Amino acid sequence: MPWVWCRPLAEVTGSVRACYGWEHVEAARSKGQGIIFLTPHLGCFEVSALYAAERMPITVLYRPPKLAWLEEVMREGRERAQLRLARTDVGGVRLLYKALKRGEAIGLLPDQVPGKGEGEWANFFGHPAYTMTLVGRMVESSGAVMLMAYAERLPDGAGYIIRITPLEFLPGLSATEQMNKALETVVRACPAQYLWSYNRYKVPAGVTPFGKEQGLKIENKA
Repeated sequence: MPWVWCRPLAEVTGSVRACYGWEHVEAARSKGQGIIFLTPHLGCFEVSALYAAERMPITVLYRPPKLAWLEEVMREGRERAQLRLARTDVGGVRLLYKALKRGEAIGLLPDQVPGKGEGEWANFFGHPAYTMTLVGRMVESSGAVMLMAYAERLPDGAGYIIRITPLEFLPGLSATEQMNKALETVVRACPAQYLWSYNRYKVPAGVTPFGKEQGLKIENKA
């Protein structure tokens, strides 16, 4: 991450050796559609956003760090080319909607645990995970194209390969369940590079744990 933030932009994006699936981006742009890039905690998600920002305007949702001084460093490293950051608050979400309305791209971490009232419980690798509902609402209101994207790290620091695949929610099924299934497919393709240390199954403050609201017995297993 420090390398991505501190090195010249051309050097960072030049480390991308190939990009598979960019034709999906061009197809959406040719129709004037907004694009929602879903980039999970897999590989180097910092690189994929900057790669896109060299080619189009993109607004990326981010959660401010707890250390105030780190936010300035983060913004300097990320807000380059045509990349703009939006905080995880009401104002930031408005920026995302406005970008989609203009036919631009936005980026989100779909496996980031949302706050109270911003998600619902959906299976992720067979276990309930509190999952953001924002993506489903945005697709419904904007008609934007969803693209799953990640930058796979190559061995021995040889660079990255970006992989982009389309995602479309089917009627009659939960958007959060479908998104998590798509995430599972991506993670299975590159399991060693997923950030397993991120607590995907935590219960956010104020959120009722899965099962309690359904009256189920919850067992606390180590």
